[in-house]
Amino acid sequence: MIAVEESRKTQLASTEKVCNCMHVHRDAYYKCKVRYLDRKLVERKVVELVKTERTIQSRVGTRKLYEELRGAFHKSGIKVGRDRLFDVLRANDMLVKRKKASFKTTNSYHHFHKYSNLIKEKEVTVPNQVWVSDITYIRTVKGFCYLALITDLYSRKIVGYDISDSLELTGCMRALKKALAKARPAIGLIHHSDRGIQYCSKQYVNELLKRKIKISMTEENHCYENAVAERVNGILKDEFYLDQCFANTSNAKVATKSAIDIYNYKRLHLSLGYKTPNMVFNNVA
Repeated sequence: MIAVEESRKTQLASTEKVCNCMHVHRDAYYKCKVRYLDRKLVERKVVELVKTERTIQSRVGTRKLYEELRGAFHKSGIKVGRDRLFDVLRANDMLVKRKKASFKTTNSYHHFHKYSNLIKEKEVTVPNQVWVSDITYIRTVKGFCYLALITDLYSRKIVGYDISDSLELTGCMRALKKALAKARPAIGLIHHSDRGIQYCSKQYVNELLKRKIKISMTEENHCYENAVAERVNGILKDEFYLDQCFANTSNAKVATKSAIDIYNYKRLHLSLGYKTPNMVFNNVA
């Protein structure tokens, strides 16, 4: 087909002559051209739908895009599988490129008591059974602000968060109190975190004990034991642009609220069977 199109541009030979030279019937060429144009039309429609979806979830991956857009594909009469979607996005340079963070927010060199890991072999089967906590940094023009997160391990829903200008205890305490007020867990909840000074402090520990919440922590030098919490941090940065540098803490707070709302109520999770955290947390079928 390329040879025919080039010959037309240069007017060196007719379509029939080019087809004869390549031992191809002219009808076969026209059928091939129709199929090619149909594929390009489908590709343009797919790209338009993906761009529309990414106005909300700008860095959502291809697998989740496919699940999110299956209804739209069907409604538009587009027949495209997941592998084909990968091909289309690759051809249009629209595959998501992941980034890695390297800034450390955990200080485990302190005199406070460090608790054992209670969830290492534990099977988590319902919401509000285990909460995982972590702190991540967000860049601003003047330095860093710090996002404290509390995530329900079963549903992956962020149940509490707070942004502060320092790594002091107050941000973690505010995130915990928001989670307790919003999620209202029953007795028996396990709070899991790293061994950072904020989570080991007397004020934080006493708040957990007062609420009859069991305390669990990662073992020394084993950060993968809090992998879900760190994964949530990565998602917020990779997919929702919290890895950018904000003008100030106020702007970072606005962006963070928007990111967490989309994460909880819109983003599909592979580990949840392509459901949102809020659907699983509230047992929505």
